[in-house]
Amino acid sequence: MPNFSPYLKTSKLLIALTIISVYCTIAPAQKNAARTVKQYTIEQFMDTIRVGGSSFSADEKSILFHSNKNGIFNVYSISSAGGEAKPLTASTKESTYAVSYFPNDSRFIYTYDKGGNENSHLYVRTADGAEKDLTPGEKTKANFIGWSADDKAFYFATNERDARYFDIYKMNVADFSRSLIYRDDTGLDFADISRDEKYIAFTKPKDGTNDSDVYLYNTQTKELKNLTEHKGDVANQAMTFDPASRSLYFLTDDGSQFTRSVRHDLATGKRETVDKSDWDVSYTYFSQNGKYRVVAFNEDARTKIKIYDTRTNQPIELPKTASGDITGINISKSEKLMAFYVNGSRTPNDLHIYDFAQKKVTKLTDSLNPQINRDDLVEAEVIRYKSFDGMEIPSILYKPHQASVQKKVPALVWVHGGPGGQTRTNYSAQMQYLANQGYVILGVNNRGSSGYGKTFYTSDDGKHGREPLWDCVEAKKYLKSLGYVDENKIGIIGGSYGGYMVLAALAFKPEEFAVGVDIFGVSNWVRTLQSIPPYWESFRKSLYKEIGNPETDLPLLKETSPLFHADKIKKPLIVLQGANDPRVIKPESDEIVEAVKKNGGVVEYVVFDNEGHGFTKKANEIRAYKAIADFLDKHLKGAS
Repeated sequence: MPNFSPYLKTSKLLIALTIISVYCTIAPAQKNAARTVKQYTIEQFMDTIRVGGSSFSADEKSILFHSNKNGIFNVYSISSAGGEAKPLTASTKESTYAVSYFPNDSRFIYTYDKGGNENSHLYVRTADGAEKDLTPGEKTKANFIGWSADDKAFYFATNERDARYFDIYKMNVADFSRSLIYRDDTGLDFADISRDEKYIAFTKPKDGTNDSDVYLYNTQTKELKNLTEHKGDVANQAMTFDPASRSLYFLTDDGSQFTRSVRHDLATGKRETVDKSDWDVSYTYFSQNGKYRVVAFNEDARTKIKIYDTRTNQPIELPKTASGDITGINISKSEKLMAFYVNGSRTPNDLHIYDFAQKKVTKLTDSLNPQINRDDLVEAEVIRYKSFDGMEIPSILYKPHQASVQKKVPALVWVHGGPGGQTRTNYSAQMQYLANQGYVILGVNNRGSSGYGKTFYTSDDGKHGREPLWDCVEAKKYLKSLGYVDENKIGIIGGSYGGYMVLAALAFKPEEFAVGVDIFGVSNWVRTLQSIPPYWESFRKSLYKEIGNPETDLPLLKETSPLFHADKIKKPLIVLQGANDPRVIKPESDEIVEAVKKNGGVVEYVVFDNEGHGFTKKANEIRAYKAIADFLDKHLKGAS
């Protein structure tokens, strides 16, 4: 990322003999013998299509979604019965994403920013094919919220008045006139608006990384009320109102390690737990007319979905899928159809339609490049290893098919963004490409990652550059224990916060990893924290608690910033950076590259002039991962 938001979830070095014993106990079983697989080019991997989003047309005969089929994301429409997708936008410059069809006509809303600057606007494609910017302003950022109950207007949030805060508006679809619903001057994160338009639910982050409250705003009395006042660190997050506007559902981890869903009666204030598990409840919401309620669980780096029939409060039978998790559920207004995606470690996102009455599944997209044999891809495996202090670190392992004790291969410790992100078992073209080229990948969910309880989630606060990094060093020891990894050829790779961890590893543990791959990573926490986007205001204090306050914690931030220790970096490094990145600005990469060069280090630098915090254009993805592969082949795989 770094998303940095604390709401990513909807926690003594052993002697050698003990390490070997522990690792052998929990290392994955050697299920398959090494075998030769076809190796594919990065172009072939990137020809796998990326798709996302879904919105039903007024007659429910078409689905709106986005796809990068032609090299850049554009909006497409496809028949609910299946067939060829039809492009509705034709951008060659800006990645363009589907938002929603209009409820009663063929118009649709979509969004894009300028070169990855994240100042996304909402646009409408009118009936005559023209484009209209509904939220103009050079520095304006706007988010679609949802449709009004009568389908005559939609709600949206924009920071046009004050870059720090998002005001809530209602826009009439007949003439695009708008009215202010709520003015925010304190930093609230919008959750939902009730169908009777009487209430708006917000989440308000407090000073801790796992501390927040649910606020309820009465649009008639103008009263804003904290529903979850508490002591200590408790994460409360508003979710959704029921369609009858009688209850508010929210998530809380009060008294527990994991979040559960709670129903709050708006009239009486009475509460009851609705969904609870040994894992986090990620989110819950209703179909438009309330026939179904969807709930998702983050179960050991996988998404597990339940759909309840609200009349019986019993879960319905979900459609059978060949492989992967069901995600991105969108139930049509008639509640007869359901759009959803299936995603797994060997299954890239594919859009499907489910007919509830006929119990029939129709697959609408086929994203995997037909030139790639799915059997040549690697199944991700969840493993766990003990870190230096005994803390168990969940991780995702990709073992190349060609790896064996007789044919040892190089490996990469992969660090996710965040800091509070999570490496999951979903499809990753980048990981699959590197595994296909013969690199073992271990996606580490170091302490501070979401999904494993709030103690684990907050265990990295104020410790960046130390304990979370040491978890990555222990990951290297785990890889060495597997038997099929070349012990002298283990590198580290990561993007955003993961990129910071790469730089920290090379600067603070300079002898541990053979190479580093930094993808738009933080090198100087002082500057990064001083230059965060203004619209991060709602969780700025939480971020300071997590990393450090640039006004009061300057010594700590300099101590944990790789830029001030660049003279320690001796191993080969490649840095990739988007020129328009608003989160990790370009000087973060410019200066670490300059410092490594000044000290005589080996460093390569790749800049993308039309990207921000991530790669959204296929040509840039190819360029980026070809550069990474060439670098690794030279400095890791090919190193003596």
